[in-house]
Amino acid sequence: MGNCFFFLITERDQSYSKAERRMAKSQIWFGLASLLALIVVSAVADDVVVLTDDSFEKEVGKDRGVLVEFYAPWCGHCKKLAPEYEKLGASFKKAKSILIAKVDCDEHKSVCTKYGVSGYPTIQWFPKGSLEPQKYEGARNAEALAEYVNKEGGTNVKLAAAPQNVVVLTPDNFDEIVLDQNKDVLVEFYAPWCGHCKSLAPVYEKVATVFKQEEGVVIANLDADAHKSLGEKYGVSGFPTLKFFPKDNKAGQDYEGGRDLDDFVGFINEKVGTSRDSQGQLTSKAGIVESLDALVKELVAASEEEKKTILSRIEEEASNLKGSTTRYGKLYSKLAKSYIEKGSDYATKEVERLGRVLGKSISPVKADELTLKKNILSTFVASS
Repeated sequence: MGNCFFFLITERDQSYSKAERRMAKSQIWFGLASLLALIVVSAVADDVVVLTDDSFEKEVGKDRGVLVEFYAPWCGHCKKLAPEYEKLGASFKKAKSILIAKVDCDEHKSVCTKYGVSGYPTIQWFPKGSLEPQKYEGARNAEALAEYVNKEGGTNVKLAAAPQNVVVLTPDNFDEIVLDQNKDVLVEFYAPWCGHCKSLAPVYEKVATVFKQEEGVVIANLDADAHKSLGEKYGVSGFPTLKFFPKDNKAGQDYEGGRDLDDFVGFINEKVGTSRDSQGQLTSKAGIVESLDALVKELVAASEEEKKTILSRIEEEASNLKGSTTRYGKLYSKLAKSYIEKGSDYATKEVERLGRVLGKSISPVKADELTLKKNILSTFVASS
């Protein structure tokens, strides 16, 4: 790549001044440096640093101790270890003398062969300044790994606290939460020793995080090994078992969809009527009510004399809404009044303003409020 860029510059050397040539070359090198930085950042985007054949000895054997997991993407034991290892990485992320890393041995066979890896996962500790590893033989959970790294690395790092967005169910609160007819509840029946449950745990926590702003949605779990009677009551015979308890069916129904984040988010959106993306943000469909959208189109096209009559129809339609859409109806009515009072430019200017505010760092609650307003006002703009 460097030679190609140099050729392009030298071809035109005769028509540029020396200052211009220096500027062109500096811009190219700045671009290359930026691209390299982007590549490096992408390799360490997670709390566990990804090592390759090329980068391994640039990171290992230097000024910090390194714990390395040699794994294969298809390995079942590696998948079970993944959430525990990520937890470990998050906990030691700020420890300057320790690096938690991993190598995909399917992709980087050379370094795995060099360090005698013959099965997956293999976990090795490389002391500071050494490329002579010690094989880790302990339990494969975050607690045991943290204890080992602290001992070998001379640190005293504590495991990061687990997120708490998943509601923990017990026999004492199960009926109160799950059978609440004002809530749509997804329940995971799990066992602490279940490998598939451990693999699902980080994904399930993300699902709970996505819907934490939705008052009518609950993402919960129950240790059905400790509370067998509840598991038996709902026909649980394997782990994990997922059941959905919508407002109108508290007998529960089996969840048979996929177990990726997008699968769960799509399921909840479809069943409950929410409009969240996998980042927990409201989509452009959030807050939209078709019957009110139709009236907005009439309002925008109406004469000044007709507008008040259509506003009354919007208010009447909004008053008939129930559940979560009641909130949207009130917003439609309020925005329709503002549209009439402030003129046809109001919607366009307000949508632009809201877009700028949403581009800044604001609280999730405020972001939801402004997104709903922007979505509904966009109907006014589109109908103009």
